[in-house]
Amino acid sequence: MSEVLVLIDAPEGKVTKPSLELLTLARRIGEPSAVVFGSEVPSQLAEYGAEKVYQLDDAVYGEYLVAPKAEALTQLVADKSPAALLVPATTEGKEIGARVALATESGLITDAVDVTVAGDTVTTTQSVFAGNFTVDAKVTQGAPVIAVKPNSTSPEAASAAGTVEAVSFDVTDAGKGAKITSSKPKEASGRPELTEAAIVVSGGRGTGGDFSEVEALADSLGAAVGASRAAVDSGWYPHSFQVGQTGKVVSPQLYVANGISGAIQHRAGMQTSKTIVAVNKDEEAPIFELVDFGVVGDLKTVLPQATEAIVARKG
Repeated sequence: MSEVLVLIDAPEGKVTKPSLELLTLARRIGEPSAVVFGSEVPSQLAEYGAEKVYQLDDAVYGEYLVAPKAEALTQLVADKSPAALLVPATTEGKEIGARVALATESGLITDAVDVTVAGDTVTTTQSVFAGNFTVDAKVTQGAPVIAVKPNSTSPEAASAAGTVEAVSFDVTDAGKGAKITSSKPKEASGRPELTEAAIVVSGGRGTGGDFSEVEALADSLGAAVGASRAAVDSGWYPHSFQVGQTGKVVSPQLYVANGISGAIQHRAGMQTSKTIVAVNKDEEAPIFELVDFGVVGDLKTVLPQATEAIVARKG
């Protein structure tokens, strides 16, 4: 089988769910080989189908921005001639993918939500124009570089060898142009990462600045919390939780919008969610044009009732 390189996101040695999804999709194309930057190789890689694990353990990859990683992947692609390179559709993943595609004169596909293969041809399904359309696309030159959106598939375990091979490449001076001078660990909230979560509960202007009901519902569901642009611009919630065209794009199995009108800016960030529920006291709110289920009511009344019912059922 043809080798498929998969860029793994494993902060502090913990594999993210989107990375396990990439390994699952890679098995449709060929034989997955994980690429890990760092000193730790998570055992989950072998459990989810990685026949090989290329480990690049050099401090340079943590001291600078994406250029050293992109250079290393470029050389790995040149050495291995893979059937494809899959990367997570994160800010870093897409920049690395774009740099590798340019350097290897290969085609790049971003925001893929599905991958299929027929013979030697890899075809992807993309979510485009803020999720309003899906298109099928394929690369016609070089090894396809494909950035896959989180929650595009469910991770499926498949035992493999997971043979670790340490590799090293020289990083050019140009690759060391942007050095990281300081960093701050993200504060743990106990909730899933917004872009990776299977369930997202968001609040908007209708919260009046009080997200307690939104957070309570999210915690009862094991969900991440999001916010509309109006809410973060008002200072009610951190900008890192903004869902929308100028915030984060999410595609969970369930999205619950509370007190959010449904402006196009917000819809662009969540309308590819599998199931959408909205709670809004304005029955004319644009968000109701998009939803699978809508509740016309005050979120401060509806959400506590929903939370109580969910907690009771779980108990």
